[in-house]
Amino acid sequence: MDRYTEFKQISLPKLNNLQPGLESTCLKLMEEAGELAQAIGKFRGLNGEKVNLEDREVVERISKELLDVAQVAVSMMFVLEEKYGINIKEKVDEHVQKLIAKGYIKVQE
Repeated sequence: MDRYTEFKQISLPKLNNLQPGLESTCLKLMEEAGELAQAIGKFRGLNGEKVNLEDREVVERISKELLDVAQVAVSMMFVLEEKYGINIKEKVDEHVQKLIAKGYIKVQE
């Protein structure tokens, strides 16, 4: 694969105490995304409520919700890989190439 100006990798574990299916994982992903949106709206004062949190605390809460979203998304990829035979590495490589083609990632010469 090409070299990028910056490439960070985040790895999240496979949850081994669950038996997720595609549909249940998708529903959980939507639930967690809703919680993230709610946290952003509420803690940023977008819902009209007065917020008594410091900016750092707001960002900390948002980051926790975002990681919940990421964990469920990773779990859904494991479901696709294990139950449907999708090659996740291949899909990630295709995704990165799409990002390069759209100009979202600059390739080092």
